[in-house]
Amino acid sequence: MTYQRWTLRTEKTSYTVRLSPDGPWAELDAWGPLGVEDGPCALDWSRRTHFITPADAAPAEYLPYGLRPFTGSELVASRPDGEDRGVWWEFAGAEADEGALRLAFHDEQSGLRTVLHYETVPGTDVILRWAEFTATHELRLERLDSAAVNIPICGVARLTYLTGQWSQEFQRTQLDLPRGTFTIGSLQGVPGHAYAPWLAVQDGVSPAAYGITLAWPGNWHITAEAEPGGALRVRAGRVPYEGAVLLAPGETLATPQLACAFSSEGLDGLSRVWHRYERHLSGERLHRPRKVLYNSWEATGFDVDAAGQLELAKTAADIGAELFVVDDGWFTGRGDDTGGLGDWWPDPAAFPQGFDQFVADVRALGLDFGLWIEPEAVSPGSRLYAEHPEWVYRIEGRPGRLVRNQLLLDLGRTDVQDFVIGTLDRLLGTYDISYLKWDMNRPPTERGRPGAGRADLDAEHVAGYLRVLDHLRSTHPDVTVEGCAGGGGRIEHATVARTDVVWPSDNTAPLDRLSVQYGFLHAHAPHIMSSWVTDAPGVFDPRPRSLAFRFVNAMCGVLGIGADLRTWTPEQRAEAAWWIGRYKEVRDVIHQGEARLLGTPDEPSCGVQYDAGDRTVVAALSTGRLDGAPLVPGRKDRLRLRGLEPAAGYRDTATGTTYSGAHLLHYGLPFAWSGDHDADLIVLLRE
Repeated sequence: MTYQRWTLRTEKTSYTVRLSPDGPWAELDAWGPLGVEDGPCALDWSRRTHFITPADAAPAEYLPYGLRPFTGSELVASRPDGEDRGVWWEFAGAEADEGALRLAFHDEQSGLRTVLHYETVPGTDVILRWAEFTATHELRLERLDSAAVNIPICGVARLTYLTGQWSQEFQRTQLDLPRGTFTIGSLQGVPGHAYAPWLAVQDGVSPAAYGITLAWPGNWHITAEAEPGGALRVRAGRVPYEGAVLLAPGETLATPQLACAFSSEGLDGLSRVWHRYERHLSGERLHRPRKVLYNSWEATGFDVDAAGQLELAKTAADIGAELFVVDDGWFTGRGDDTGGLGDWWPDPAAFPQGFDQFVADVRALGLDFGLWIEPEAVSPGSRLYAEHPEWVYRIEGRPGRLVRNQLLLDLGRTDVQDFVIGTLDRLLGTYDISYLKWDMNRPPTERGRPGAGRADLDAEHVAGYLRVLDHLRSTHPDVTVEGCAGGGGRIEHATVARTDVVWPSDNTAPLDRLSVQYGFLHAHAPHIMSSWVTDAPGVFDPRPRSLAFRFVNAMCGVLGIGADLRTWTPEQRAEAAWWIGRYKEVRDVIHQGEARLLGTPDEPSCGVQYDAGDRTVVAALSTGRLDGAPLVPGRKDRLRLRGLEPAAGYRDTATGTTYSGAHLLHYGLPFAWSGDHDADLIVLLRE
């Protein structure tokens, strides 16, 4: 029997969906390299059921509770009183365009219409998926996932995910899941530091990798279920803070987009799929050079004044920085972290000649000017809080909890959004600011809005946050925006699409940062990864590393400096200027080329390879002992490169040495590490 079947194709992959022969749902027919759909379905296990329904065993793309009662559903809906819990829908039609597919299902009794959306992203191997709901009666949606993703595996599923905590984000973690359920997520109003909304899955008998990531800067979950019969099914979506969302009659609600990707080249190849997708998200902004930044936070903390900042700016300009950013402490009432937030006016005592004159003085040094701001936060002693105590999240009759001595504004309110937009417009319109660092240093705790009824607070905050970022993009298109949430607490594709760079972690110690960036680059692109050179000692790995190591590590993304340059010796400043000059020569390759991770931080040597046109840039780092002893007496350590042409020649532009591509692929680049030499940046020119 022939069933309706649709295939979406990307540059290197195809994704085929069919109507199930067992019931009114869509299911995965094939997913993998181009042509994988030609042949019998390899996932057709739905009829082999015992004590469960065919829907529970099927590789279904999306199923509601009711049709799929036992093994996890994507949609749980009921009447507002909790009655009639479940949906039993029928197929209502399909619309297929070039690179897009829409499948509609309708439940006559509940009046719910569900449309499953599929869309390819041109120039990438990414397929976007989401669901859209419309009802004729009021419904209560307890679960409203974006999609279910069936992973066609034969062996045990190996899951790779990114874990951590504040100052230790993006730690690559792996486990094998032969049976059972695995869940990660966040209820902190942002993706959080503990887990990134990203998951990769590999078959235990194949190097190929499948990946998903959720574009949602609010509460979320990803749940992988190793089901009976050898199937792995992943559900992902937002998590309503209130436990359910009310869908009003005639209202349409769309879920966040879930990006799905496949690579036959394993996790390394999958990372390049995500990198290319994020370059697509950046659009024309990708081609604007990410300027070498100096940020004053680690040098001065809250002790901000014009004279001290200008001294730092002069030194930063001397070593080649292109942008000077004043961090926390520039505004009225901000002598420490107990006050000032919400009153976004430059402190006249800190800038006696006026803030506009201070900005002009910085720019006279040849530097662009940037500013830190935390728009969602308010201090209890601020003028803003005195005038608008109703603007913070609160529960009537309950005490408000301070986190980092501050409260959180309810950005779901349009008046709060208008205040934030007005504040940013005033600052950017009054002063010559070309860079804005948006921070968020606390999650919502007492998350309520008295008198609002059953508002969808999580989604409304997300909508407000994205509205402000969209306003920045449209009204101030030349301003570079950095996304930060106490480090890497809010990094996902909705944010990445609206910012230029993100801050992966507040931890800038060399080996700690190496581990953060190694995990980060599995999911995100180098051109959005802001990284600083500082003097910070290691927190989790205290082994010392050279200034060269700190620079090469930071140059793997968007280079910044955060050390107190006033304490550096002339020799250190000269070395810094040399590294900054080298970075400027190759940053276009680093930011727009294809990146390959070489080794891991647990190995004696690791690095990142970047390829663009005829140039290959290798950032190499020694993670082992620094006592001068080589790994094997008399033998250099080597990093095997990948993706080169075996028959081509590759000349080291610094030494003049020429290697064949075959040599670099088979033996690798040699490095003689020592106590005085623990990092290098190699530029190879293909001849």
